Amino acid sequence: EETIARLRTALERAGCLLLLRQVHGTTVATAPWRRPPEADAALATVPGLLLGIATADCLPVLLVDPVRGAVAAAHAGWRGTAGRITARAVEALLATGSRPGDLLAALGPGIGPCCYEVGQEVIAAFGPDGRPFFRPGPRGRPHLDVPGANARQLEASGLRPERIHRVEHCTSCRSDLYHSYRRDGAGTGRMISFVGFRK
Repeated sequence: EETIARLRTALERAGCLLLLRQVHGTTVATAPWRRPPEADAALATVPGLLLGIATADCLPVLLVDPVRGAVAAAHAGWRGTAGRITARAVEALLATGSRPGDLLAALGPGIGPCCYEVGQEVIAAFGPDGRPFFRPGPRGRPHLDVPGANARQLEASGLRPERIHRVEHCTSCRSDLYHSYRRDGAGTGRMISFVGFRK
């Protein structure tokens, strides 16, 4: 809470930082709000609303429509990715008048397929279309490519590949840079990725 308060103070001149109660679901909230809604993506269509996503292995996905001055942000763990949370965030922008070809996307730091060992229930949640995003791990269990799956959702939603930017680091590998739930357990910190237009 103290860190978030400092971040809000640092961003005051740009706008108001709005966070969600992230629940690994597929709900998209529309800013502004007084109390953080239970949702894993959000949309803002006016300047001064800064959408924040807290992560510690899950993928933050930030979307910008520079033509309309609209933004969206999504929190994509395996459940959200299987539920197409990133595609839903794009759909929310399009519903307000954005065009897919105008959108820019940034995939922030998240756990990579090098480290993200998962169980069979995750494969089942993705279904047959998700097969390309799994690969065998060194211990014989599947590994999931969350950034790859979300980049594919963006492309399928109409974004041009050259307008999808990725931080290629794995949060679990890079203990010098990032918090990681998988590496450090429940007590680890969180990173805040945010997007918005200045007020």
